[in-house]
Order: sequence, then structure tokens, then C-alpha cells
Amino acid sequence: MNRSIRKIAVLGSGVMGSRIACHFAGIGLPVILLDMVPAAAAGSDQKTARNQLVNGSLQAAIKSNPSPVFTADVAKRITTGNFDDNMKDIASCDWIIEVVVERLDIKQMIYEQVEKYRKPGTLITSNTSGIPIHMLSEGRSADFKKHFCGTHFFNPPRYLRLLEIIPTPDTDPEIVDFLMEYGDLFLGKTTVLCKDTPAFIANRIGMFSMMSIFQIMEELSLSIDEVDALTGPLMGRPKSATFRTADVVGIDTMVKVANGIYNNCPNDESRDTFIVPAWLQKLVDNNWLGDKTGQGFFKKIKSAEGKEIQTLQLATMEYGPRTKAKFASVETARTIDSLPERIKALSVGSDKAGEFFRKFHYRLFSYISHRIPEITDDIYRLDDAMMAGFGWEIGAFETWDVLGVAATVAAMKKAEHPVAAWVEEMLAKGHTQFYKIEKGKRLFYHIPTQSYLPMPGGDAFIVLQHHTDQLVWKNSACRLYDIGDGVAGLEWNTKMNSIGAEVLEGLNKSITLAEEKFKGLVIANSGANFSAGANVGMIFMLAIEQEYDELDMAIRMFQNSMMRLRYSSVPVVTAPHGLTLGGGCEMNLHADTVCAAAETYIGLVEMGVGLIPGGGGTKEFALRAGDELHPDEPETNTLKGRFFSIATAKVATSAHEAFGMGILRPGRDKIIMNVGRRIAEAKKEVIELSEAGYVMPAQRKDVKVLGRQALGALLAGINGMWRGKYASDHDALIARKLAYVMCGGDISEQSLVSEQYLLDLEREAFLSLCGEKKTLERIQSVLKSGKPVRN
Repeated sequence: MNRSIRKIAVLGSGVMGSRIACHFAGIGLPVILLDMVPAAAAGSDQKTARNQLVNGSLQAAIKSNPSPVFTADVAKRITTGNFDDNMKDIASCDWIIEVVVERLDIKQMIYEQVEKYRKPGTLITSNTSGIPIHMLSEGRSADFKKHFCGTHFFNPPRYLRLLEIIPTPDTDPEIVDFLMEYGDLFLGKTTVLCKDTPAFIANRIGMFSMMSIFQIMEELSLSIDEVDALTGPLMGRPKSATFRTADVVGIDTMVKVANGIYNNCPNDESRDTFIVPAWLQKLVDNNWLGDKTGQGFFKKIKSAEGKEIQTLQLATMEYGPRTKAKFASVETARTIDSLPERIKALSVGSDKAGEFFRKFHYRLFSYISHRIPEITDDIYRLDDAMMAGFGWEIGAFETWDVLGVAATVAAMKKAEHPVAAWVEEMLAKGHTQFYKIEKGKRLFYHIPTQSYLPMPGGDAFIVLQHHTDQLVWKNSACRLYDIGDGVAGLEWNTKMNSIGAEVLEGLNKSITLAEEKFKGLVIANSGANFSAGANVGMIFMLAIEQEYDELDMAIRMFQNSMMRLRYSSVPVVTAPHGLTLGGGCEMNLHADTVCAAAETYIGLVEMGVGLIPGGGGTKEFALRAGDELHPDEPETNTLKGRFFSIATAKVATSAHEAFGMGILRPGRDKIIMNVGRRIAEAKKEVIELSEAGYVMPAQRKDVKVLGRQALGALLAGINGMWRGKYASDHDALIARKLAYVMCGGDISEQSLVSEQYLLDLEREAFLSLCGEKKTLERIQSVLKSGKPVRN
């Protein structure tokens, strides 16, 4: 049957419940959020008093950072209530999600109430992380059991992409298929099918990893600071590494999960790894639980220099200054950009760090091999769970491939870390990898058939690097691939995916080749971010050496490249995600269509380095402001909004917000909830535009600018900000130059000008600011510390 979700009920408004409600509201669904009536209001007939708990929880969630909502108005879609007065309202819902306290008796009491009011066929799922799913539905009706399943979201639900789907023996397979697809397409999740085993997949493997690290730390006499230096971005893990993650999650929560696995997994060959060490239990006993109690493995204190973060010294259980880890192998590895190559280098180190990585990987590889088929039948599900739930850049089996399966197995045997029999059988059959790439498709080793099968849904998840056999052209930074069906795909790999001369060369060459041989071009990448902007290091070097002719040529090249992108004879579609700043934003402003991941943080931020957008961004905002002029509104309103977006270096905190800022265009640009699908969607868009008879647009010569009247209003606003000390002298100087360009320069009245006219004004203002000492100070600060200086 065709099933659609029109309304959601979330039962329980705690940290997870309120944020799950926000995420569903964020995709456009009306949500009912219910919780208990506070004890003090049990006898009250006042709605405000009876809903105090749920309303307080929702408001706390909305005010939290990072925000659980895509835009501020999302909360309007959430209706609050309580279990006593409003449980009857779930009859109008298509999916009911239970997120109450982790107690079987309370959950079953809630289900008894749900059974009274839910209409037959309504989905009912639990977000439990610690109670066996099959136990939750005991005693319920056949229809309830058929539509019941575990749906384990990770916190925060908006940002962590994992959604574990855990069916019971009674769950209808069609319901499982629906939840897997819905979570992927509509919620933007990596949906992972799990077996109903303790901690499911991600927490089982994640907790083993953390507890193993604690053991190795003791074996090698490493400090907390040293371990976090080794287990963060260096090895493809989040910045929070091991101990900072524990503080954020809650040390009591971590201990509870470890104890749960130990108690409920008597046949786990590594069960003793989950025994909580005395020093860890001591933190729980002291109520040093991490961020929630103000101290855990780290503690923030006030010192003479300001706030200081100190680290717990486990030997004394006292806090002291943080220390910088020093390992020779790590210093060498830091110079390696490629994560797989860096992991290889780290694992052969002859110092204590190298020993740490070998010990850790041997234990991890042994453990994951023995978890199949206990917790999942397929290797890719385990890797997907760890990447989406714990933020690993590379999965565990994928890491094993990087280090060489056969060689690592031999080393593991010597270190007395045996692998499961199926791995030995795989190698005996001559299969030496868990994953392979063939003709742009990723294959995984399928244990039951001892062969390689395509990854499910592979056509919807395009990874450009998988098309190396279809490489069309490359330079030192860029790769252009044939991604099939007459579409080319361009990616580049630079630090933070910044845009320099090599990238601009690649962009122009790719458009030329696309015009000659393809239907169109997709611009995207699989890095952490789309692009942090133009290469400001190059700008700083040319400016400090006063090479203004070279600088002028570089800016012209950037502007011309953006115009080439906009005015090509084939459609060009971008697929941004993550940070899309400055020049990266300008590239998207000039695309035919933008297929943006929901988590795209996009904006024109050049003000922070003392400049204005110089790659066509200022021109494009002025052009769009002119097109948006409405006869019923003051002429300067739309211009003011766009001017202040640039002048305040505003960044959209989601693709949804980017529409409100006028960066993305209604009816033309799209939001793709699942970041993994955006390249395939961009490819579809290229094909649709091409087959609809794409015609190259003509350069605009009718851009409406407002001249001196609007310029006067903007300058008055700038002066007010400066007098109120909201803007420094240099801020005001930059803003005046920005206003001059966006108003069309020194024009006496509203006029029509060409795009090139505005580009020339933009370039002149950009160049003049490059000669300002305070601009150079701002650029230098960003290059040195990553943070702009306010001067």
C-alpha cells in the first residue's frame, strides 16, 4: 500500500523527544508533542500549568545551540499537550514516536494508552537505546505489533545522520522498508537496519572503541590530552575525540551503556573490555559527569588570563593545565592531507603513538569481525552506522582495507587478536578487500555468497572519486569525471576546498569540455565542506607585495570564471554542502540550479577579512535586489536587506534559511535532505534542463540600480552604526564601498546598467581595500589563527 506521513505525534519531550519533534517540523510536518502533567498541576484545570513541562522542554530545545530547527518559524508547526488531556489527539497522526524515560514499565503503560486512541495501521515506534525492542510490544494487539518497530535517533537528531531501524519478529517487512526509505528521503538520515541486540550497532561498536581506548591508555601510560590528540581529526574522528565526547554525552550515560552491554552480552568474547575501570566509576561517584555538572574529564575555570580549560589527571584525580601531545610520528602524519594515507603512516610509527594505533586497530578489527552476523549480516551497515552516528570519516572495515586485510590479519594473529572465521575464508578464496570499485559502482563483500554485491541504492548515492576509471581531465587540484548519462562531474581537493588559480582553471576547462562532449556539468565534492571561499593566502601575498596588476588580473579571472559558469551553452548545476562561504557562495549564485544539502551553511563573508565579495557576489546581490523591487514597497527595502547580509557577513545556518536570505531561489533551487543524494539529484537536474531544450542566457544589460537616493540612505545607516560603536572605522569604510557598488556608483537617479558595469565597480572596490593596512591585518589574522580580528 501507498503510505504517506501527514502528521506526527512525539510522546515525551525530553532532550531527544523535543528535538525529534523539531526535526519533523523542520521538514514541514505538523507535530503533536506530549508529556506528563507536572505533579503540582495535577488538580489544575489551567492549560498553561498542565502543559508547563512540555512547553518548557520545547522552549529549551529551540533556544539550544546548535539549533534543532532549520528556521525560527518551524516551532509554529508543533502543538504541545499532555498525556492526560491530549492522548486522544494521536488518532489524527500517521506515525507515533515514543521517547519517554528508559523504563520498560513506563513505556508499556504509555503503549496501553496509545492502543486506546491510535487508528489501525498507524506506525508506532520507540526511540529506546537500551531496552530490547521485542519486549516493548509484548501484550499488545496484532495490529500494534505489526506496525511497531525501533527507530533509534542520535542526539542531536538534526545533525547526526544515523537512524537505526530495529524490527521485531512481528514487524511487517513493508513497514521496515517504508521506515528505511522515509528516513533516507525525507529525514535525510543514513538508515541502518539493525538486529535487536544490546546497544544495536553504533553504540555497541562505539562503546567498545571507547573502552578499548581506556585500556590502551593505561597500558601505554598515556594522558587524557595525549589520547584526545590521537583520536580526533588526525585519525578521521570528530574534534571532540574520546574524552571530550564523553563529557558532552555524559560520563554517567557512557557508564550505563557499558554496564548494559557487559550484563546483557554474556557470550561476547571481548566482554571484559566493558568492565568499568575504577577511575571511571570514581567520576560517577563524585558526580563529575561532564558538561551537565560542569566538570568531568575537563573543567573550565577562571584564571588571571580569563577562562581556562583544565584536564583531569587520573593519577591524582586533580585538574591541571592542558598539555600538548608530542609524538614524532604524529608530526610527520599531520603533513599528509589524504586520510587513508595518514592512517597508514600513523600505523607504522615506531613511537608510542604508532603502538597506540596498532593496538587500537587490531582490537577493533577483531571485534567487528566477530559481531557479524550477531548484530548485522552486512559489513557496510556497521560502517554506515559508525560514520553517521559517531562522525567517523571512514568506516572500520574501510579502514581495514586501507591497512591491508591480509597483512593486518597476520599481524593481529601475532598480537593474539584473532579474527572471525569468515574473514579467514574470505582471504582463502582470494578476496583481499571488503570493498571494491568497479565502473564507478561501490561493491561490498557479501559473506553468505562469498562474492561482491553492489551497495544498495548505489545509483542514488554518487561519489565522484569512484569514477576514476572515467576520468576526463585533471590538474593539480581538480578532477573532471564522466558520471554517466552524458553528464560530467567536477570536484577539487584543496585545503578547506578553497578556490585558487588551479580551481578556476579546472572550472573553465570543465565547462569547455562539457560544452563539447556532455549534456551539462555538476560541480560538487565529497569533502567535509563545499568550499571555504577564495584562496585568501594568495590575495594576501599579492597585496603585501603591492602586485596590484597581478591582483587585478586574479580578480578578473575569478569574475570571468563565475560569468563563464553562468553563461555557458550547457546547464551547470552545483551541489553544495557544509561550509559554502565567500567564493564558494559566489559559485552557487551563478549556477543554473543549486541542489543544496539541508545542512549547507552559505554566505558572503568577505567583510570578515576586510573586503567585499569580489567574484561577482556583490554584483549578483545588486542584480537580485533590482529584480525584487516592488512598487508597493519603499525602493530601498530589498536593497537594504541584501546590503546588510553582506555587511554583517551573515551565514545561513541551513539551506532553508538561505532561501530567506535570497541566496537560494524559490522555484529554481532545491533542498536535498540526504547529503549523500545531492550529487545524483544534481545530475538529474542537468539532464532535465538539457532535455527541456536548454538555451544559454544572455548577459544582463538591464540591471536596475537606485543611485544616489539609495546610497544616501545606506550611508546614513552606516554612519548611525559607526556612531553607536557597532561598527569600527574600518567596518564603516568597507560598508561605504559596498554601498557604492550596490547602488550602481555615482548615478543621480534610478538607472539600468550592465552586469559588467557592476563587476568593474566591484573589482575596483575590492582592489582599493586590498591596499588598506587594516584589511591586510584581518587577512593575516584569519591565515594565522582562523579567526578574523576586529580592527
